Amino acid sequence: MVDFDVVDLGPTDHVAVGETAPDFTRPLATAEEWADRSLASIADDGPTVLVFTTMAGAFLAKYTLTELRDRGVGIADPVHGADADDAVAATDPGSDAATVVAVSISSPYELVRFLDENELPYGVFSDPANEVAEAYGVVHDLDGMAAIAEPRPAIFVLDDERTIEYAWVAEEWPDTPPYDDVEAAIDDL
Repeated sequence: MVDFDVVDLGPTDHVAVGETAPDFTRPLATAEEWADRSLASIADDGPTVLVFTTMAGAFLAKYTLTELRDRGVGIADPVHGADADDAVAATDPGSDAATVVAVSISSPYELVRFLDENELPYGVFSDPANEVAEAYGVVHDLDGMAAIAEPRPAIFVLDDERTIEYAWVAEEWPDTPPYDDVEAAIDDL
């Protein structure tokens, strides 16, 4: 049995359904490389699932991205675009209709290693200053660490114009997304 305390994260003033997701440009890491990429350029290729996750190597980061991968959700090559040859072969006909990318405070070096070691086909934006999480209203201050914050777990499903069609933000720590609801939101696009 895992021994940990459940922590109430309190309210958040995050971006909401119907709003336009804020654009940003950051290094986007895959298991092989990284390159500066904007969220807008990814959304231009079609619907996008934006996952805010803990630092690379943390249990929730691995669990969340592994669960999405195992469900066959998403396009595998966000650095090169939705037309790349190595898209995830989804078992659900509608579940690959969106590109999955995440945001983490980890460096691109850490993210490349994390994605490679865990065989994760997604891209993760490196945002060490946590500015993207601040723009989305999903900052989580880490207890006991002065001036250290990371994104609280969150998922936003965006259409090809970056309109938020679905939003889930953790209210307690640890909390995991309702994956069936995420898949349903993608299928509704």
